[in-house]
Amino acid sequence: MNARYDLVIVGGGPVGASLARALAGVDLAIALVEAVPPRDPGQPSYDERVLALAHGSRRIFEGMGLWPRLAPHAHPIAHIHVSQRGRFGATRLHAHEEGVDALGHVIPTRAIGQALWAELPRQANLDIHCPARLTALELDATAARLHLETDDGPRTLEAALVVAADGGASPTRRLAGIDSEETDYGQSAVIATVTPERPHRDTAYERFTESGPLALLPMSEGRCSLVFTVRRDEEDALLALDDGAFLARVEARLPHQGGYVRVSPRRAYPLRLVRARRLTASRLALTGNAAHTLHPVAGQGFNLGLRDVAHLAEAIADAHRVGTDLGAPELLAAYERARRPDHDRTIGFTDFLARVFVLRAPPVGHLRGLGLVALNLCAPLKRGLARHTLGLTPPLPRLARGLAP
Repeated sequence: MNARYDLVIVGGGPVGASLARALAGVDLAIALVEAVPPRDPGQPSYDERVLALAHGSRRIFEGMGLWPRLAPHAHPIAHIHVSQRGRFGATRLHAHEEGVDALGHVIPTRAIGQALWAELPRQANLDIHCPARLTALELDATAARLHLETDDGPRTLEAALVVAADGGASPTRRLAGIDSEETDYGQSAVIATVTPERPHRDTAYERFTESGPLALLPMSEGRCSLVFTVRRDEEDALLALDDGAFLARVEARLPHQGGYVRVSPRRAYPLRLVRARRLTASRLALTGNAAHTLHPVAGQGFNLGLRDVAHLAEAIADAHRVGTDLGAPELLAAYERARRPDHDRTIGFTDFLARVFVLRAPPVGHLRGLGLVALNLCAPLKRGLARHTLGLTPPLPRLARGLAP
């Protein structure tokens, strides 16, 4: 069976599903291809992890009309406290100093998936092919052809534009012949939910330790989401600890909350940087983790992907309004130019933090401390960091201003 669309999105995780939802009001024929049903226990995009949504990401969801569904599951971040273990120096950011009600919100990925997939099946301009796996991809000057394997047998879709949103290992990126640069940090992120003895006061902590950053994000009911970064060779030993010993390790590295009374089951994820060497090919654009998979320090990965969505949705909507080919080289080149500065800035920032804060030489530790103090005292630098953390660095597409694309 063959079908023709204006746009095919490969990947129904938070980024791909968000792009489909962002274009709900545009008169396009859209297909969404996803290998794993969203409610399947094996769906990796909507597991028990949480995301730190920047203020700008909240605006993007507002522009989609999705924020009312997400708000009941989102907990505000009013303050951010950044420090390093065993050294002086700290930087603090506060929502009231930036004129916003929250610097960001902490929300489970599962809640985002439920909100998106409650809307997508009812979207008039969208066909969902799930479960479906991309097996071959043909890209030329006239069209893109996607060959799928589905429960009903092989199927071919044709489109003016294909958007890859299928994760860091992106089969679509590989089939399009786009190479990527990959760096293994030699670290793993151990994820859990903990309950501290003291109220968290809507404060997010980023604590740099000798094995990697440790983040504590405020959640509802006095809980916190913990991201404990360790060297890969420490992962098994950390997971094998009983709850009491594990919480003692957390308290030793982040004593701000006193003790910890409860911890959920722990999971570990290897950390690597993946960056596509280019964002486009003939009739194809990369978004989200298919374009960039970041270290979780500073919680920028999904926010960067959502900004990809906002820019690309606006470009697609504008092209449709004036009757331009969605896969035109000019449109794709403009998307690449628009996104490169944000990618360079955000990837460079997170990669720098991941590398420099694990260096153990005492002089480096003193320099880090001086840097944190200087950042906290220098208003222009601090404001620049805050605007980037908020996801409000211009130019802002319409969705990032809370408007439809």
